[in-house]
Amino acid sequence: MSHHDCCEQEDDFPGADAEQRMAEDYTRIIRGLGEDPDRNGLIGTPLRAARAMSYLTRGYHQSLDELVNGALFETDNDEMVLVRDIEFYSLCEHHLLPFLGRCHVAYLPKGRVIGLSKIARIVDMFARRLQIQETLTRQIAEAIESVTDARGVAVVMEAKHMCMMMRGVEKQNSTMTTSMMTGTFRNDARTRAEFMGLIR
Repeated sequence: MSHHDCCEQEDDFPGADAEQRMAEDYTRIIRGLGEDPDRNGLIGTPLRAARAMSYLTRGYHQSLDELVNGALFETDNDEMVLVRDIEFYSLCEHHLLPFLGRCHVAYLPKGRVIGLSKIARIVDMFARRLQIQETLTRQIAEAIESVTDARGVAVVMEAKHMCMMMRGVEKQNSTMTTSMMTGTFRNDARTRAEFMGLIR
């Protein structure tokens, strides 16, 4: 399903029936761990967990068109537009554990710019889905490019992954960096270097 296929409102989540089914699944998981879902501290946890998961994956119920909502403005500016340090929180599709960090987005306008808050919302929409960081970086770049028709887009994401910090090799200080460059950022070393210098 592409990011254009969803047509529900931005704050729509799965209905009560879907949440109840997820809550039943969480009850089974808690039992599978050897815990008692009926003990005092866990009463209500399955439903709370289902609602939390709905919130953390709300990007599935957002569409790019509705999110942008026409917030595009004509401009003569052709200089780089850069938004740094956009916080993001996502869930990896391999272990359903969080990865979180900062995203830097730049583009070179070609006659129109997008409202700055919309860039952060685009990052959040794609982050709130199950995936890997490499895919997330590409999706954000492609979305910004398609919306603005920019001469080039650059996205760099830096994240810590709980699946690496809490399990497996348990490395607490490692950070993964991914980047996606299109158009002028990919083809012009000076423009790319300017962007990288600005985010450091």
